[in-house]
Amino acid sequence: MINRAITDKVLEASKKMPVITVTGPRQSGKSTLVKKIFPEYNYVNLEDIEKRNFAKEDPKGFLKNVGRKVVIDEVQHVPDLLSYIQVDVDAHQAARNYVLTGSQNLLLMEQVSQSLAGRTSIFNLLPFSLGELESTKYAFEDYEDYIIKGFYPRIYNENLDANSWLLDYIRTYVERDVRQLINLADEDTFQQFLQICAGRTGQIVNLSDIGNLVGASYQTIKRWISILKTSFIIYTLRPYHKNYNKRVIKSPKLYFYDTGLACALMNIRSKEELNIHFAKGALFENFVITEMMKKDFNQAKRGNFYYWRNSSGNEIDLLIDRGMKIYPFEMKASRTVQPKFFKGLNYFNEISENPASQSFLVYGGDEKQERSYGNVIGWKHLVGLDI
Repeated sequence: MINRAITDKVLEASKKMPVITVTGPRQSGKSTLVKKIFPEYNYVNLEDIEKRNFAKEDPKGFLKNVGRKVVIDEVQHVPDLLSYIQVDVDAHQAARNYVLTGSQNLLLMEQVSQSLAGRTSIFNLLPFSLGELESTKYAFEDYEDYIIKGFYPRIYNENLDANSWLLDYIRTYVERDVRQLINLADEDTFQQFLQICAGRTGQIVNLSDIGNLVGASYQTIKRWISILKTSFIIYTLRPYHKNYNKRVIKSPKLYFYDTGLACALMNIRSKEELNIHFAKGALFENFVITEMMKKDFNQAKRGNFYYWRNSSGNEIDLLIDRGMKIYPFEMKASRTVQPKFFKGLNYFNEISENPASQSFLVYGGDEKQERSYGNVIGWKHLVGLDI
């Protein structure tokens, strides 16, 4: 079993807080993680209809029945249960311990913020990271393999065909999660919407344009984007809020939590197909940004991730705001570094007076260098990067 990097932070928090909440995409390994690190806890999965109905119909009796230490999996199925957990925790304090998991982010977080504020530590578990796979038999030499295959654990643990499994994952997601959240009358239109989102990886979100392409209203597309974000399929990167006296773009950019899903939706099945595909650069960018996000999640950091672009076309792919320091990143899929790759970094550092030593060019090669324009790091060196 591959050790998950988030383990120590979850265990550390469990010694201080009565409730631990782990969210993340379906099949990201949440159940496996909590069962491994809390083996003495009773395990209850609310995907089980009988247990779910028990929790809905008699929440007090359910909590009394599950025991003093319990893992409640897929708790989003009974959101009202969180209010009863709050009362129980307040009444018994250190005598009760809960570990909650859920695969719906925003809905679960709304309930958590209302019911368990100050009583829970919240963790986001994404699929495997580069660091988790680095020293295993599953590690690849070429980043293209990671982009196409993605990082969902079952693909690796069971040696599955990535494209087939990911397409099944998408179909299951549409049939189950989306139908639970909205009345989906036209699955084909939603599938087309998913494919358009994949083709626009790394691009600024234009709801009206997407709506025109699929024949849906602006409000429908806005709702569907929200559903994809809620279910950890996509995330959006906000534009950086400082304008440095220049007109800046204010709409978010769209990315997938797993590039394998984006590739499956675009029918990219091999390195040969990826290498000639128009989206290769955007997928490499997506791959790097998500790896940086995983590092933050696994270290229980709450980093602020942005992109920056002004009306003249000057752009930074990723800005990580650590409060006192800003770290700009540019991503290039090329295996050779070229001087023109530093254009965006140079421009941003000049107008923002940001030191080049805090700038990073992540590329598809292997080298790690400190240059006068910034730090050059091959994609494998993301594992050891600490900012």
